Amino acid sequence: METLSKIISLFLLIPGLLGLYKNDSKDTEENFRAVVDTIGYENTIETAKAQTEIYDIIIDHYNSALPEGKTEKKAIVIGFDGCRADALTLSDNCTSGVKKMLDEGASLELYYCGGVNYPDGENTQATSTAPGWCSLLTGQWADKTGVYGNGQPKNLEYKTLMTELTENGTIDSAAFITKWGGHFTDEDGTYIHEKKYCEDKGLDVDFIKTSGNVASASKTISDIRQKDCSDFIIAIYEGTDGAGHSFGFSLNDPCYQAGYRLQDTLALATINAIEGRDTFDTEDWLIIISSDHGGFSTGHGGPTIQERMVFTVIK
Repeated sequence: METLSKIISLFLLIPGLLGLYKNDSKDTEENFRAVVDTIGYENTIETAKAQTEIYDIIIDHYNSALPEGKTEKKAIVIGFDGCRADALTLSDNCTSGVKKMLDEGASLELYYCGGVNYPDGENTQATSTAPGWCSLLTGQWADKTGVYGNGQPKNLEYKTLMTELTENGTIDSAAFITKWGGHFTDEDGTYIHEKKYCEDKGLDVDFIKTSGNVASASKTISDIRQKDCSDFIIAIYEGTDGAGHSFGFSLNDPCYQAGYRLQDTLALATINAIEGRDTFDTEDWLIIISSDHGGFSTGHGGPTIQERMVFTVIK
């Protein structure tokens, strides 16, 4: 798996080194809206939901009654880091976790990050990785969590779903799987204080850093295949973010396309692993694929429509 990851990384790097691809000069608001309109979202950019509402959806799942024949609640968030809301046009029929979910009746809606919807005002927090995932996992914007951008440890007043649900006994275990050190291994990692809190309290919350996207999927699938797998998992795949920063967050860039299709394929493998569990028929799974932020040119953090709009698939 690690050899495959290195080969894919090299494939994504070579075009940039050769200077073959440049940012898409046609990446305008008008063109972005036109592509989004073709995807089949159940709401509009103007009625996009707050990213913080995903937290409530997950809480409601665990608090709702078990359907007939089900004995246990489980949930997973498969994160597509840096994935724009128009990128879903890149899904291939046979290798797409997103398409599989949609074909099976999942909902598809637009959400906004950054604290306010487009085009209202300036961001109240950066459209970046740390504040994006933090808002999803806590249900709060930066004015409560203290995470306005990357490199700002979250306060402990508002705990993440992993810690909250484990500590109150709703679930037995949780796992956070990612390759980016800014989440909880760097000194200024977003969840560095919460990780220590879980360790001090003896909570079964695993914060797992991997070496790459394929390794993150491998670790996630390994957990899922365990008889007593984690009750809540957040697994972040970063194909679009890595490609976007190197070559541009553009649907017309072959590297961004490859980054999206890599993580979409990893999502499909993850979902197949869930459905392949021996106990799947007696488990009530909530499966979410979502993004923390979009991107524009070779960056993100700002208030453009391409950076603020994200997608969420829920089944």
